[in-house]
Amino acid sequence: MQPRHGKATQRASEAEATAPKASAPSSRGAPTDPNVSPAAPEAARPNAGKFGHARESGSGQRKRAQDTQERPPARELGARPKKAPQRPEDARLSDASSASGAEAWEPPAVPEPALSRAGSRRQRDARCSAEPRPPPGPWDLPSPGLPVSGPILGRRESAPRAWKLRAVLEKLRLSREDVSTAAKVVNSVVDHLLRRLQQCESEFKGVELLRTGSYYERVKISAPNEFDVMFKLELPRIQLEEYSNTGAYYFVKFKRNPKENPLRQFLEDEILSASKMLSKFRKIIKEEIKNMQDTDVIMEKKRRGSPAVTLLIRKEISVDIILALESKSSWPASTQEGLPIKNWLSAKVRRELRRKPFYLVPKHAKEGNSFQGETWRLSFSHIEKEILSNHGKSKTCCEKKEVKCCRKDCLKLMKYLLERLKEKFKSEKHMDKFCSYHVKTAFFHVCTENPQDSQWDPKDLELCFDNCLTYFLQCLRTEKLENYFIPAFNLFSSNLIDKKSKEFLSKQIEYERNNEFPVFGEF
Repeated sequence: MQPRHGKATQRASEAEATAPKASAPSSRGAPTDPNVSPAAPEAARPNAGKFGHARESGSGQRKRAQDTQERPPARELGARPKKAPQRPEDARLSDASSASGAEAWEPPAVPEPALSRAGSRRQRDARCSAEPRPPPGPWDLPSPGLPVSGPILGRRESAPRAWKLRAVLEKLRLSREDVSTAAKVVNSVVDHLLRRLQQCESEFKGVELLRTGSYYERVKISAPNEFDVMFKLELPRIQLEEYSNTGAYYFVKFKRNPKENPLRQFLEDEILSASKMLSKFRKIIKEEIKNMQDTDVIMEKKRRGSPAVTLLIRKEISVDIILALESKSSWPASTQEGLPIKNWLSAKVRRELRRKPFYLVPKHAKEGNSFQGETWRLSFSHIEKEILSNHGKSKTCCEKKEVKCCRKDCLKLMKYLLERLKEKFKSEKHMDKFCSYHVKTAFFHVCTENPQDSQWDPKDLELCFDNCLTYFLQCLRTEKLENYFIPAFNLFSSNLIDKKSKEFLSKQIEYERNNEFPVFGEF
């Protein structure tokens, strides 16, 4: 027995000498399987791979086979039974483990499995430090070229947070009954106002309904209590004059101005006044809601710089009615480089979308602390709706019984995060100037940078959402968020949103990101 004891000791010594060498290359980002006991032999670990024990010589293997025949293999008390191998590499490791099972409990004991030093230090830090860990990111992944036998570290560690995000999405799902009830009430009020405008001899007799906004884009969150509706009015031939090189704001003039033009009364020095036209539009709606005896409807106070007439129905449902001028002319030159969807939805789709009309809404350009009341702003909300409805590179993306993606889920999470932060810091003026249009614009840019449907696999929800946040944070830090249709128009310019507000929001998003979004559970 003594010579045999010596050979076992020699083999254990060789394993101990080999283990640090094997762990050195995997010290960066090597995953640790929580299902394997630290006291188990290295060969039994499923992730050992080619970093396990060095193979012995032919004579050593024959000697081990003889030893196995002399004494049947026995499992140590309390040891786990071996699992069926999942991969060919695991199968080979499992065979090697069975062949050496008789020696596993001979003295001296096999040393503790060789883990990477960096991995051990992270485990000790996780037990000792009370500070939250930052979210997994690309820097957590193993170095290129290193063989990985199991899931990558980013995927393994992101699983708990991914489940949390899916739970949030489930909470944001709207009840069909609630949606149906709210839609019926809103449609009743909107149809009543539309009939009134179309029947009376007014300047707005030719208006038609255009449904836009998150409810109709199917990215509405929380509750069906906010709706956006456009009353579009087609104009005869018009001429646009860009305001102050903004690319987004324009003065509107008529190329021909016959006396029978009902909009003549809104002209000031041949310019169609947005403020005058919006004021008359509000007046007609305010008078008409008084005739709705069967529905509790009130008009909210006008918000400075807003193009919307906001109605509150039954004290719980908010409806923004926006007057929009429809032009079937070519899109303005400022949009030439916008709508960058060639590599995403195809150049053909882009051409088709640019043939559609564009709209002008009475949103005034900001001049210092005041607003220019005669300007109109370009609007492409109908194009945004169409993009979100047909968002996949594949024409069948997210259709019934077809491959799904997580694009809309990421947009919902981004909108919800901003909504929760605005609610949490509603007393802070820093959050007043941010809106869902900012996160939607950033989301469209991320879709352009990641055009393939495979880059939005629902199994990668946490990573896709993190990519969206990374882009949005970059926009806040650089103070640059290009309008998706008008690249020259910066939504984060200093004259629209001050730097302190952008720094405040960036700080809050970073905190939520590093602490697994506690704000999602606060309300």
